[in-house]
Amino acid sequence: MMIKEGDLHFCCNGCQGVYHLLNDEGLDSFYDKAGSTKLAPPMHQLDDSSHFDSPSFYEQYVKKDADGFSIVSLIIEGIHCSACVWLNEKALHKMEGVIEANINFTNNKATIVWADDVVKLSKIIEMIRSIGYNAFAYDSATGENYANRERKSYYLKMAVAIFASMNIMWIAVAQYAGYFTGITQNVKTILNIAEWILATPVLFYSGWVFFKGAYYGLKTKVVNMDLLVATGALLTYIYSIYITLMEVGEAYFDSVSMIITFVLIGKFLEVLSKKNAADTLDSIGKNIPNEVKVFKDNTVILSKLDDVNVGDIIVVGSGERVLFDGKIVKGSGNFDESSLTGESDPIYKEKGDSVISGTSSIDADIYFETTKDFEHSTLSNLVTLLENAINKKPQIQQIANKLSEHFSTVILGLSFITFIVWWLWPHSFEVAFMVGISVIIIACPCALALATPVATLVGLSLGAKKGVLFKEAALLETMAKVDTLVLDKTGTLTMGKPEVVNEHIYKEFDKSILYSLVKNSNHPISKGIIQYLSEENEIIFDEYKQVPAAGIVAKYKNKKVLGGNIKLIEDNKLNADFESQNSVFYFAIDSDIMAVYELKDKVKPDAKDLISELTKKGINSIILTGDNGKIAKRVADEVGIKEYYYSQNPKEKSKFIDKLKKDNKTIVMVGDGVNDVLALAHADISIVMGSGSDIAIDVSDVVLLNDSLKSLSDAFKISRTTFGLIKQNLGISLVYNAITIPLAMAGYVIPLVAAISMSVSSLLVVGNSMRIRYKWQKS
Repeated sequence: MMIKEGDLHFCCNGCQGVYHLLNDEGLDSFYDKAGSTKLAPPMHQLDDSSHFDSPSFYEQYVKKDADGFSIVSLIIEGIHCSACVWLNEKALHKMEGVIEANINFTNNKATIVWADDVVKLSKIIEMIRSIGYNAFAYDSATGENYANRERKSYYLKMAVAIFASMNIMWIAVAQYAGYFTGITQNVKTILNIAEWILATPVLFYSGWVFFKGAYYGLKTKVVNMDLLVATGALLTYIYSIYITLMEVGEAYFDSVSMIITFVLIGKFLEVLSKKNAADTLDSIGKNIPNEVKVFKDNTVILSKLDDVNVGDIIVVGSGERVLFDGKIVKGSGNFDESSLTGESDPIYKEKGDSVISGTSSIDADIYFETTKDFEHSTLSNLVTLLENAINKKPQIQQIANKLSEHFSTVILGLSFITFIVWWLWPHSFEVAFMVGISVIIIACPCALALATPVATLVGLSLGAKKGVLFKEAALLETMAKVDTLVLDKTGTLTMGKPEVVNEHIYKEFDKSILYSLVKNSNHPISKGIIQYLSEENEIIFDEYKQVPAAGIVAKYKNKKVLGGNIKLIEDNKLNADFESQNSVFYFAIDSDIMAVYELKDKVKPDAKDLISELTKKGINSIILTGDNGKIAKRVADEVGIKEYYYSQNPKEKSKFIDKLKKDNKTIVMVGDGVNDVLALAHADISIVMGSGSDIAIDVSDVVLLNDSLKSLSDAFKISRTTFGLIKQNLGISLVYNAITIPLAMAGYVIPLVAAISMSVSSLLVVGNSMRIRYKWQKS
């Protein structure tokens, strides 16, 4: 049927989107099958979808990204396999205004980015519904409810299937006994009818999920795993009915029941395993209360999280969770930070110390002043990071998805060829038919589809437990291939808390000027000076500027005030003749150097072990620092690094990274400050320590929630172990299919055994993925 563009009329944008999707993919023959049948839009669904555009829904579930696009997380109901994921992503990407759509197969969660002025969210929901799925807003509660509903649905379907299958097996025992003791055709037919009655609800109720998935797959020209199961079971069912009615040969209702039962049990165990793997990712954001105690006007009131502003005083009691970042103004006690950093030891905090959202009070009753609102708090950012992490698929998963897209089509072809060959060999129709069915049943594209996402999810959840946050799942694969590690020195290899060890005063000066100069800087050297000086009165400068990789330049009462390293002094044409093995901070007013401070930063105790461990793995470590050569050499010698570069400004650091990339190196850059931002942005993988600046954390790929280098070691271990498991899973799936499919084609496998084997292959992949978690629990 030829369709002219001028003749096209659509009942809704959803139908129009489906038409363009099918047309662009060369699937417009669907309309030939539809013929002249007029389709009416599901009006109740359109009405239901309108609430997705309401202000209340947007306020609760929709966020804006840096480019002004809208972002929402949805649960896509009805996804059964990777083909379902492909179809939904394809349909969404075809919609005008949809920027990005990623669906995670392990929990059916979709993250959609779209331009709100081009397409409304309700139209996106309608598109999803028009291709046979449903969508609703995701949060930890709805995700849990969906998982519970899915489990209950499987429970009921399995209960019916297992009950019927057990009774069918009793009847089968009677039939098999009759072969030895003698059985009349009438009795045999009665027993077959009894099996027929029991097998029917198993096939059409318990197995309906496979028929539904197969229908929507065929509707959009996608051959999926559901079609293999549904085809194998239905053909066996129809054949058994024919045998029963004609009273010839052997009926296989027991095989029909067992095929559905075993595959259903396998799917249910997959659901449980995927949920267990996802639990850790949800644990940080789970059970966040809607209200918090705020101290106002000498009384404690309950306030909504979004109503709390920076500067408000929050009250946290013993055993309660901290929901905002802030600084303690009253009280003291121990805090549990293990959910963020992975460190189990309690941290004692008192007045003046910072508290981090997401941690818990053990025995503290404190008052603290908020330094960030909830949207920008550590807890909120971590929840967002974890939610987004699983959406960016590794390259190896994209390859696996492409394989699984065509896998089922190939299997159906092989099954048909097997049937023809066996029938013409010659064998009886019954024998040829059952061999062909066995080929369909035993093949398992599901194992291939699960190979990457389950292992990735386990890796991400383990990282979260260990205080290592990968912003994208794809980074696990990239990091596993890294051969070069570039490290900043201060705050990375060293403690990042330099202490003044010597003070050299050349001219008397007002220390409040120096105190005020370094007070507004977050650089570790400045903090070391602050700690050394007694608290002074703060002054206000006429001008104030921080110079990257150099220091601070200010103006006070028409005098130029300088504080920083030798580079800053030389750039301002001042003479400095001071040598030291330690970090040096110069303080000058106009043309006079007033004082010099020597500061020493201790190397982290686990730095040497980390470098030694990575060297054994073939990873070359390099120090890139803005400090002088003597300090760089001391630290390099202390930790065992042979290659180091010093006096590097931000541009030089980024150029060095680019040079390594031209030499085909795969690079991890680790830093923690503003000076490292350019280099971090140029590296293949950028990692920031937990104490790093906000801007450095924003541009990083991986965030280490604590300052221990053990977390960096864990990041390498997790990525390599996860990538190794992914390759093992793909190997298991491919080897399984390479062995079992030829065996089935050769007639060595009956449909019942094929169904069991199919489920076992998926469980092997899931079980292998879970090994990483149990391995680390024992370590």
